[in-house]
Amino acid sequence: MVKHWLVTDAECDDTREPYRTRVAGAGRHLPVTRLTTEDLMATTRHETHVDLERLTGIHERRVSVGDEDSYTLAISAAQDALRRSGCAAASIDVVISCSITKFRGGLTQWLEPTMSSAVAQALGADKAMTFDLSNACAGMLTGVMVANNWIRQGLIERALVVSGEYISQLGQNAAKHIHNIMSKELASLTLGDAGAALVLERAPTGTAGIRLAGFTTVADYSRLCLAYPKGSAPGARMFTNSRAIQKAAIADTPLLLHEVLDTLGLSIHEIDHVITHQTSARAIKKGMAEMEASFGDSPRHDAVITVDRYGNTASTTHTVALVEELEAGRIKPGETVALISLASGLEIGVVLVEIDEELVARYGNDH
Repeated sequence: MVKHWLVTDAECDDTREPYRTRVAGAGRHLPVTRLTTEDLMATTRHETHVDLERLTGIHERRVSVGDEDSYTLAISAAQDALRRSGCAAASIDVVISCSITKFRGGLTQWLEPTMSSAVAQALGADKAMTFDLSNACAGMLTGVMVANNWIRQGLIERALVVSGEYISQLGQNAAKHIHNIMSKELASLTLGDAGAALVLERAPTGTAGIRLAGFTTVADYSRLCLAYPKGSAPGARMFTNSRAIQKAAIADTPLLLHEVLDTLGLSIHEIDHVITHQTSARAIKKGMAEMEASFGDSPRHDAVITVDRYGNTASTTHTVALVEELEAGRIKPGETVALISLASGLEIGVVLVEIDEELVARYGNDH
């Protein structure tokens, strides 16, 4: 049983950390091509008898048809985030790339030179320090935690956390091998492509911003989801014990959220919006029901669900959903958003952020 975070970074009165981190801008980029679940299941080699849409709540996902990759998705999202923030690329002190996929110019994973350096160069962030940080689907929120720590200590003023996930080819590969609902490649059929980026910047203490970032790894479940190249086909294949990983996440997340709220002296009802990792609509609703049972109360609004339209976009899901809520005007100034990551490993994380009026105003012209 998980009892304590391995890493927690919370607001405090420590003079060594004189600043707070605010979200200055959030951006996303979604491929234009829509692939419905019905059309995807029509490509399976075997008759599966699986009603994937009913099982997951996913009607469609966005996919690249080869015209975009991890690199271009990341750049487009970063440009959107910079535009929203009103910040110039030259003002960025560090670029952190957090994608699982690192495809650039085809299905080749580029480890060197790093994706972060390539993105920084393309944006014109010429003075920025760059590095890649990979932590499965928790990647972007892990990058947020690192940037938050540096900004609060005054080491940097502004950071760009970015990810481009060209991951839908896992689903195309899985369609060739799935036989039935028990297949360990079934989760691959939920994946969609997206780019996402967050601009984080220094703000005075006492203002709206990130209140806590905390992560833990429950290593007992590390082999419940594995992805690697297999055979001669391009790309990779992913093998997931979906039921076991969902059960583990639902069991441990309330315990960890209790610790987060106790640290800040908050009740669950003081959280306005919950954006959890977008795996399936059914899993999100079940997880929220378990959380409400554990706390005897609930957040002020239902959990955000975007998986029905975009699928599971890996490390980008939280930012994709955050932008959606901001554009729709559903997040108001002063409200608190809980970003909850549930990633292979099993990695569980929470980033609690208070949204300020300036950020909300930057999305006011969309609707």
